[in-house]
Amino acid sequence: MTKKNNNNEEEEEFVSFGHNLNTKIRFEDADEDEAAQGSAEAATAQDESMCDAADGTTETTDDTTSADYYFDSYSHFGKMNPCALWLPTCVLNVDSDSNRLYLLQEMLKDVVRTKTYQNVIYQNKFLIKDKVVLDVGAGTGILSLFCAKAGAKQVYAVECSQMADMAKEIVKANGFSDVITVLKGKIEEIELPTPKVDVIISEWMGYFLLFENMLDSVLYARNKWLVDGGIVLPDKASLFLTAIEDSEYKEDKIEFWNSVYGFDMSCIKKKAMMEPLVDTVDQKQIVTDSRLLKTMDISKMSSGDASFTAPFKIVAQRNDYIHALVAYFDVSFTMCHKLLGPKSRATHWKQTVMYLEDVLTICEGETITGSMSVSYNKKNPRDVDIKLSYSLDGQHSKVSRTQHYKMR
Repeated sequence: MTKKNNNNEEEEEFVSFGHNLNTKIRFEDADEDEAAQGSAEAATAQDESMCDAADGTTETTDDTTSADYYFDSYSHFGKMNPCALWLPTCVLNVDSDSNRLYLLQEMLKDVVRTKTYQNVIYQNKFLIKDKVVLDVGAGTGILSLFCAKAGAKQVYAVECSQMADMAKEIVKANGFSDVITVLKGKIEEIELPTPKVDVIISEWMGYFLLFENMLDSVLYARNKWLVDGGIVLPDKASLFLTAIEDSEYKEDKIEFWNSVYGFDMSCIKKKAMMEPLVDTVDQKQIVTDSRLLKTMDISKMSSGDASFTAPFKIVAQRNDYIHALVAYFDVSFTMCHKLLGPKSRATHWKQTVMYLEDVLTICEGETITGSMSVSYNKKNPRDVDIKLSYSLDGQHSKVSRTQHYKMR
């Protein structure tokens, strides 16, 4: 799959945070040299261990979830993982501490995401100054540190993993122990030393926006502790869909299983097709326009709103082949008109690529119509089940099919 310019030249990339996300506003980054140099201290970390179808329908009886891969991490196909580096730390079974630190570092180096949070806080101190702040899923506590430095009266940093112990040390080392209180435990199980908070801040987004289901924890905290008129940062999230040409990757990673040294291993291909790939998509691969699937207002939505069915209609911008549909997201801080979107530089969320059984030959102006249903997995609510129905009635391709995917 095309990933980056081989010459390391800066190009606009299609970014999944915005995320990506997920819209047409370019991220106004600080000086890039300064951002790169300061990425370590300006980073936000969320410990990932928080708590055939003749009729055109592709289904499976496979009900495994990410929990089942705790001792079987190599069974993943979508997040291709020879070194298991793309998997959430809670599903890794080898060197879990090392992998956790690796992922934390990768997220700490995610300058686009972190600088956006930092800029929102530092450039809009009126949102934070003299306020009581709750940081949900605090990780290393970087967002709490930003808030303390911006003049927060009190910050409660809630983290359920072992990283909470390190966060306490980090807070102490930086002289904010009198402002930041680190609480170790699940947000649904701990009690805050205060009845209400003025601000809730969190970096809750996962792959495909919803993977890992941390949004529910933010909504729980909002319902229980946020004062009337309080704010949630970020407060809006939107999920989008487009289509790409990706013959090289699909041939190499998906069709490969049809004949492996002369042997039929196509049963693996079926499983590989079910697991979306998380990767950075080159903007040159995009064949159609983009369509909004869902917008979520974090300050008002209920938990059930994260499960939805949305229709879509995407229009080809040129004559080409389509091998996959791609989902990406953006998030917004509407109190200060800040958006992190697909015109931003790449983040660790990348995009979610769903390969199609059919190769669609499409002409400029032709449309792909359909619907996408998204829901949390009943066996493991951290995982996301996706049902994609699509149709093309074009000059060269006439297809109507339903496929099922699992983010796990």
